[in-house]
Amino acid sequence: MADFRESGRRSSSESDDEDFVSLSGEEDDVVVDGGWSDSDFGRREAAGSSSTNGVGDSSGAVDRSLTRANTSPGEILNADNLETASDEFETNPSHLKLERSKTEGLKRHSILGEEAKKIFDDKISSQKKLKLLNQIATVNDDGTVQFEVPVDVKIPNSDVAAECLHHETVDEEPLEPAGHQCIPPLQIVMLIVGTRGDVQPFIAIGKRLQDFGHRVRLATHANFKEFVLTAGLEFYPLGGDPKVLAGYMVKNKGFLPSGPSEIPTQRKQIKEIISSLLPACKDPDIDSGIPFRAEAIIANPPAYGHTHVAEALKVPLHIFFTMPWTPTNEFPHPLSRVKQHAGYRLSYQIVDTLIWLGIRDMINEFRKKKLKLRPVTYLSGAQGSTSDVPHGYIWSPHLVPKPKDWGSKIDVVGFCFLDLASNYVPPDSLVKWIEAGDAPIYVGFGSLPLQEPEKMTQIIVEALRMTGQRGIINKGWGGLGDLAEPPDFVCLLDNCPHDWLFSRCKAVVHHGGAGTTAAGLRSACPTTVVPFFGDQPFWGDQVHARGVGPAPIPVDEFSLQKLVDAINYMLDPKVKQCAIELAEAMKTEDGVAGAVKSFLKHLSPRKSEPEPSPESPVFYEQYVGSVIRCFGCS
Repeated sequence: MADFRESGRRSSSESDDEDFVSLSGEEDDVVVDGGWSDSDFGRREAAGSSSTNGVGDSSGAVDRSLTRANTSPGEILNADNLETASDEFETNPSHLKLERSKTEGLKRHSILGEEAKKIFDDKISSQKKLKLLNQIATVNDDGTVQFEVPVDVKIPNSDVAAECLHHETVDEEPLEPAGHQCIPPLQIVMLIVGTRGDVQPFIAIGKRLQDFGHRVRLATHANFKEFVLTAGLEFYPLGGDPKVLAGYMVKNKGFLPSGPSEIPTQRKQIKEIISSLLPACKDPDIDSGIPFRAEAIIANPPAYGHTHVAEALKVPLHIFFTMPWTPTNEFPHPLSRVKQHAGYRLSYQIVDTLIWLGIRDMINEFRKKKLKLRPVTYLSGAQGSTSDVPHGYIWSPHLVPKPKDWGSKIDVVGFCFLDLASNYVPPDSLVKWIEAGDAPIYVGFGSLPLQEPEKMTQIIVEALRMTGQRGIINKGWGGLGDLAEPPDFVCLLDNCPHDWLFSRCKAVVHHGGAGTTAAGLRSACPTTVVPFFGDQPFWGDQVHARGVGPAPIPVDEFSLQKLVDAINYMLDPKVKQCAIELAEAMKTEDGVAGAVKSFLKHLSPRKSEPEPSPESPVFYEQYVGSVIRCFGCS
């Protein structure tokens, strides 16, 4: 799915020091105002624009209680002006802003290699490392984060090797056969935000947990109520509209809004999600009235406030996600754009920090007003935290092996498939069309909205014609395949389980969501990924690296010639053989069993540990310190 982000300014009435995030060292108390405001986009407006300063509330109206935005260019925090910035904060704490990139070019800063190496020095505090971030990172106009590090910056190989060796010796601890029986039946809530592709693997995990006697409530968007209930799980509605959220991500590519008009819409979505989390964990079933109180929480990062709800309820939390969110030296953060290997691990800290700056005002409001918890003053992010929150990543280790620098609290469980084909009755017309000729090529972009669906449809049809292939076009939510009279070699489809359909296709072309990618690869289909946002470029790169598909085609670069070339690439027998080999390897995996094993493995020891005191530093490391890496977007 997809990773959805929030943006907005904090209320001027909440300007206490506790609510500001430090980007400085321990002695330099430089801070940056929470939330992205329209001032961050003012320099991209035409001269003389009359756009309103201030940010609308959840209804889109302007909140007059908010401080007015400063439309002057944001202050750049660097080593030369940190002291000046600190002094300025004493008199005007809401002035400082992270600079957003200008459309005419990327920000370039010169940074000495010796200074950059400090980022990788564990002896230097994470706060001081953040002084360097603004010299390196640029937020692109599409919402992704781009940065470069000097060519002379190298991660100490000896330290990395030692860390990898340590993890390899302690990581894969098998769950004893009696482990399931040692854990009494629990009431488990799953807090899942995203599209259908994000929800589907958690239905499979929830059904398996029910098999072990646990009561499972899947809390997600109202759009998926029937999907959840039909699978036999309890349902509770979360706020937010997945169509609106997907549209936002397609337009912005990342977590930052592309302009002031985007802020009210996104804030409304995030407020609805956050406000629904606590009721989802403790309110009775809406339809039956049966009481419910969560004893454990499973969540994906776009649920935003899951960490804080777990803290308030004092229940264990387990994060599952379909894209990398834990720092590693093996590949960069999927929402970053960095080419140098030396910057891979750093990219997670940069993205973590920028996300937190955009959402912390809403999180602290939620903590204080709803959860009755202290506001979070500063979070160091995934790299600066020794968080005890376990993470499970839902992908095949045969496609992307678990990084060697991930520890024992992190598992790669395998793709989690939900068997839909066995109960699917296809229409006769579809079966007859498939059987009337060669296996077709599937083309579809699921629930993602398209900017020019008519043009894309024409390109797809013409590419199939030029390559002599039959094709199935999935209309989805984006308006694809709007043809009055489709040619004989094209079949238009509204909805069909991928596990049934892909096994009857010779190749697939799609957006690169983790679930869709998994379904195609399990069916031994060569795959072309047309990424829209989030982790989709990452999966496109992994498919290409594994030899089962061409290089991804970004949706903005989608063209007739590139699609023709991609189809011809997938028709190569060598590519098909690679797809067959990968599919055979994936057959040995059971991602659902792996996810349940991971959840229960980490749950058991946690229940026997004493509760940390709210005043203890361990408390913030265990329950709060991981919030940065838990906020994300398949």
